Amino acid sequence: MGGRLREALRADGRVDADQLAARLEAIQRFLGIVDGHLPDTPLVPARTLVERAGTRLSLSRDHTVVALAGATGSGKSSLFNAMARMNLSPVGVRRPTTGVAHACVWGPLDGGNRLLDWLGVLPRHRFVRESVLDGDDESTMHGLILLDLPDFDSVQHSHRLEVDRLLGLVDLVVWVVDPQKYADRVVHAGYLREFHQHRDVTMVVLNQVDRLPPPEVPRVLADLRRLLDTDGLTGVPLLATTIADPAGTQQLRQALEGTVAERQAALRRLSGDVDAVVSALDEMVGAPRPALTAGDPAVAGLDRALGAAAGVPTVVAAVEQAYRHRAASTTGWPLVRLWRRLRPDPLRRLHLGGPPGDPATSLVAATSVPEPSPADRTALGLAVRTVAERAGAGLPSAWPNAVTAAARSRLGDLPDALDGVIAGADLGMDRPRTWWRLVGGVQWLVTFAALAGLGWLVLGYALRVLGLPELRHPMVGEVPVPTLLLLGGLLAGLLTAALSRPVARWAAGRARRRAEARLTDAISQVGDEYVLAPVRAVVAAHADARTVLEVARHR
Repeated sequence: MGGRLREALRADGRVDADQLAARLEAIQRFLGIVDGHLPDTPLVPARTLVERAGTRLSLSRDHTVVALAGATGSGKSSLFNAMARMNLSPVGVRRPTTGVAHACVWGPLDGGNRLLDWLGVLPRHRFVRESVLDGDDESTMHGLILLDLPDFDSVQHSHRLEVDRLLGLVDLVVWVVDPQKYADRVVHAGYLREFHQHRDVTMVVLNQVDRLPPPEVPRVLADLRRLLDTDGLTGVPLLATTIADPAGTQQLRQALEGTVAERQAALRRLSGDVDAVVSALDEMVGAPRPALTAGDPAVAGLDRALGAAAGVPTVVAAVEQAYRHRAASTTGWPLVRLWRRLRPDPLRRLHLGGPPGDPATSLVAATSVPEPSPADRTALGLAVRTVAERAGAGLPSAWPNAVTAAARSRLGDLPDALDGVIAGADLGMDRPRTWWRLVGGVQWLVTFAALAGLGWLVLGYALRVLGLPELRHPMVGEVPVPTLLLLGGLLAGLLTAALSRPVARWAAGRARRRAEARLTDAISQVGDEYVLAPVRAVVAAHADARTVLEVARHR
């Protein structure tokens, strides 16, 4: 029931206060979302609106502030007196050098004092339109605060500043023009065209029509209507007034009475302000932009650049070399293993690849992977810029700059993060392979056989030297068993080592590819955290900003 009533009110041209509050709240949420992403200057109108609307709605809703605005000689001050039905000119209108507004309040002044304080109208420039002689004649105007603004084309620049300030605060503006200057470029280009989004709270009065021959009045009104339509003010009430005829201001008075009775002018003015702000913000937001995906070429290029900067090629090459080194140290002929182990391990030189708890790696704060070359640094900078350009493509205003700033926001932390990933990566080299042990066992077995054969032969030779009875060696064919053991063990060890080398090379290649895949995944996570996540945060803020802007747009 409440929803249908609100729809009916909106269809009737009324503004729902709750809906207006929701729109203002959406703008405030928008400002919170884009804070830090967009420059402050373009957001000043939105921040000003949120603050001003909150203040205006918290003040008197029983009063309607109407401003008479016009150029010098338009007769707005005389019209001000005529509407008040009092001669306020000597006190409030005749001010050739002041730049302040004067106010006439219908009804008790106490109710509108806070509103007038907010408008900046000094107490000595406030007048109360209430007299016991009026009876109920002015009751239909109770709640009206009529302002007589300074001339906006005054030679005093401060007058125009005061007019501009108050035009941003009042609920309804009555533009007063005269037959001589109704087409003046200043009033149309400088003011009326700026109010095209405030048609609901704008009136135009052609004053002093008594100066025109009666047949000319419709022609001038028609020409003025044409100009207003050109200004985007189609449908704005256009009235003809004169103070020379007692009935010459009756139409304007009736229009103001209707405005006061509706109590809608303040809401309509704020709604128009929201429309204007939303329109400007919409240009800053533009169309939606999908987030970057892992398969995007820019992301793949970033991963490659990060890998090069982190030294992944150096590390995986060391993994392959270390695998072959360690395999040869385990599967080689035992008599030459000690010599091989004296050679430095390629991974240990980088402080990588040791078993858990190994002092050679655990006590080192960082790896010894070489620093990235200038070319690698340049490639990384280009990759980050490419990601930013890709993510910000199609975004309007300052969003691409925000995306770029986000992409570069944590570049200073990347070197330590990349080094930490390399240091903590599981390269699969922390324990010997099973086949190494099997082949190493075979090597020890044949070595023991060769040593046994050698010892046997040495023992036989020693016995002969000492003149002791000779040992009779068992024979295999024509070959003595000790000789067979010695030669067979040596040959078997060399053959086993020779057969192990191609297997070790093949397995080292697999270890390299496995380590490269693990490092690539780890590096990709660093890129995601330090580059892509900030970029996604900006793109997500853009999407959220669009969502809340849709709420602010809905009337």
